[in-house]
Amino acid sequence: MLPDHSIAQPRVCAVSYLNTVPLVWGLLHAPHSPDPLLRDAFDLRFALPSDCAAQLASGAADIGIVPVIEMARQKLDYFRGTGIACHGPVRSILLISKVPISRIKTLAVDAASRTSVMLARVILAEKFGVEPRLIARPADLAAMLGEADAALIIGDPALRLDPSTLPFETLDLGGEWTSMTGLPMVFAVWGGRKEIMQERYARVFLESCRFGLAHAADIARLEAPSRGVTEELALRYITRHIVYELGEKDYQGLELYVKMALAVGVEV
Repeated sequence: MLPDHSIAQPRVCAVSYLNTVPLVWGLLHAPHSPDPLLRDAFDLRFALPSDCAAQLASGAADIGIVPVIEMARQKLDYFRGTGIACHGPVRSILLISKVPISRIKTLAVDAASRTSVMLARVILAEKFGVEPRLIARPADLAAMLGEADAALIIGDPALRLDPSTLPFETLDLGGEWTSMTGLPMVFAVWGGRKEIMQERYARVFLESCRFGLAHAADIARLEAPSRGVTEELALRYITRHIVYELGEKDYQGLELYVKMALAVGVEV
């Protein structure tokens, strides 16, 4: 049986990147919501995607924004309705190569997002016929390309790069996936153990997300400076590149991604 505090106030781990902010904006900034579940609903903390997954695996968190590959690996349940997805170029997952893509032999990866690492493997194998050796490194493009043929940069560090100015071949993996499959790419969902996944929480997460999307301009204005991006880019990113309310097509994309990842091998 779960401890009483987990039932009364589940421990929730959210990703610290900009793309998660709209999902939790209502939890953080809607204290006067008429829905009592939205007021102090959770014990909320923030971490990198891989750390959220580790907290769920260890039991340190009850619910989290979990990378889809970790949701599948840990056999977690997930709430439908909200998540982090794209229907085209995502802007924050960039594969940058100093050699032609079909000749990549080594790939330096920021292992903070295992879903993105697996997505890179799937696309490179399926579309370009290469299976490079992976090297886990901090998100420093110059250092990564000093060691490997290509680098995978994700999240806020990718937003701080301008792909149009880079003297390298660059792939936006959101755009590559959607053009390759004709389906959306879902990167993360609210997931957790079966015994904590109550439907009333799904309603809270959806209301929080909608509150965030209604305040997208405020989010961009407040979050952009600390993340080293312009307010214009932040707003465009969370309103045009990222999709937060998920439908049947998104879940079809999720299922296909998991199937293809399993075929490649889920260990990264």
